[in-house]
Amino acid sequence: MENNLENSVIFDKGEVNPYGKYFSGTSYLNMLTLEGVVTANVTFEPGCINNWHTHNADKGGGQILLVTGGRGWYQEFGKEAQELHAGDVVVIPAGVKHWHGAAKDSWFVHIAVEVPGENSSNEWQEPVDRNEYDTLK
Repeated sequence: MENNLENSVIFDKGEVNPYGKYFSGTSYLNMLTLEGVVTANVTFEPGCINNWHTHNADKGGGQILLVTGGRGWYQEFGKEAQELHAGDVVVIPAGVKHWHGAAKDSWFVHIAVEVPGENSSNEWQEPVDRNEYDTLK
C-alpha cells in the first residue's frame, strides 16, 4: 500500500476537505488559487472517492485533473472507469457526469483546475455504487 506521500506530492495536502459529505472516506483540500483560474490540490486516502458530480456552465467550464501522485480512478457516467497515475491528465467538459478518487490500496493526489465558464456551478449527486467500485483492481 502506498502510504508515504512525501515523494508523491508537490503541494501540502491541506486540511480535511470541507466538502467531505460528498466523499466516501477522508480527503484533504489545499486551495492553491481562488482568483482567475481556481486551482486546488486534492488528496484522497486509500479507498476514498467522491460522489458522482457534474460541472455545469452555460459556456466554457468543466474541470481538468492533473494527477501528481498515487493511483486512482476516473469514470464518466455510462463508460468504463480508467486507472490514473502520476502524470496523467483528464479533461472533463462541462455537463459530463463523473467521479474520481483513490484506488483501494493507494493514496491519490491531483490538482483540480476549474475551467472558467459562464454561470459555472458544481452539482453533487449520488454516491458511487460501492459494489461497482469494489470490482476495480
